[in-house]
Amino acid sequence: MSEVITKQEAIDSGSFMTRVIRWVSKGGLAILDQGLISGSNFMVSILLARWLMPDQYGAYAIAFGIYMMLSLVYQSLVLEPMAVFGGSVFRANLRGYVRTLVSIHIVLSVAIFAALLGSWAISHQVSSGSAFTGALAGIAFASPCLMLFALARRCFYVELSPAPAAAGAFIYSAVVLAGLYLVYQRALLSPFVAFLLLGSGALITGTVLMFGVRSKLSGSGPAPQVGEAWGRHWRYGRWAFAGCIAGWLPSYIYFPLLSSFTGMAESGQLKALMNLTLPFEQMKGALVMLVLPYAASIAERNGTAGARVLGTRLTLASIVGAVMYWAVIIPLHKPIFHTMYSGRYLDVAYLLPALALGQVFWSATFGPSLALRAMESPASVFAALGIATLGSLVVGVPATWAFGLKGAIWGSNAADVFSFIALWWVLQRKLAEGSTLKIPTRWSGEKNKARPPMPVEVSEEA
Repeated sequence: MSEVITKQEAIDSGSFMTRVIRWVSKGGLAILDQGLISGSNFMVSILLARWLMPDQYGAYAIAFGIYMMLSLVYQSLVLEPMAVFGGSVFRANLRGYVRTLVSIHIVLSVAIFAALLGSWAISHQVSSGSAFTGALAGIAFASPCLMLFALARRCFYVELSPAPAAAGAFIYSAVVLAGLYLVYQRALLSPFVAFLLLGSGALITGTVLMFGVRSKLSGSGPAPQVGEAWGRHWRYGRWAFAGCIAGWLPSYIYFPLLSSFTGMAESGQLKALMNLTLPFEQMKGALVMLVLPYAASIAERNGTAGARVLGTRLTLASIVGAVMYWAVIIPLHKPIFHTMYSGRYLDVAYLLPALALGQVFWSATFGPSLALRAMESPASVFAALGIATLGSLVVGVPATWAFGLKGAIWGSNAADVFSFIALWWVLQRKLAEGSTLKIPTRWSGEKNKARPPMPVEVSEEA
């Protein structure tokens, strides 16, 4: 009997190690993919800070903030729902589902391009020679291309195959950085040209990946109707969309406020300081793709107790990570500024501790926000971030008007503190009520028995 148990344990151990190796391999490729995209964007931002004049860099920062808002909306309405429905409702015909998503992407791209082109026309009439006018024209071209690239990469994640996405990210990064260096050497660099490079690299790489998606994805038969797919995406993503708006405002509203109150140069200074937060934030962004499915499975299996433990652990881990990150950055800020900006912006480096304090609180929101999303309660995230945004603007707008860059940083910090307090309070309320968790099938009646099963490989790796 003991021999049988030993053999069974060996089999279980081998199966477990196989799953761990597969999970680590795919997780590593996912982090590599996200790291290449985030790293290339970070390098572009640093190089532009070194090579552009402060007013041009400020224009780039404002235009990039617009793109970030649009990309978060796209993430909420297209990419995140795709990960959910691609693994359940439309699992049998992923190829047709992606064709439908491409149609949705085209409609959204035309709308985004038209809105930004109209904004460019107005800006051109008001101030035709400003750096922001060129930046706005560039982001009008780049936004749909960058979103297509994101869609192509995420399609591979539906089949749990991040390797092609990582290869595409590598090619995109190499093309963009090489192109940026060439135009700088020929004295052609401007915010418009920078966005033109980003968009062109994304369009080329995204198109190539889309051809690969056609052969990689499984499924046959008619594609789901655009109306059906969009209805599901909208019902899932509308609260996430609202949460994106609420989360975007405190992070990027101070760039146009500073340019209005004190000029473009201080927007560039704020962007130069905020660049130092990007490595840690981008690492968190990479981990979301890995942790969120796991968090959802924990919340479903273990109910409120699992969500409470997970939210607490993620909160503590993110705080510790942020403190360790800034414990390295702040003492080394002088060589970092010299390396990144050739000595520029050292006159505002003394504001780094204040910026770090805000990011520690913002990092602390990682736990409660992820737990609430795992509990399928994006409306709660929106409510908490909405309250935080209002509090931030009440404090931050007059502070920016009165104190300029200092006021903008402390206004942003107020949003971070309010966000953490509001999210943590909302999470505790939800845990106490226990009413917003999806009831696991083993607890439910006939209604939940009709729920589409998750793919076997997903459940094993989760």
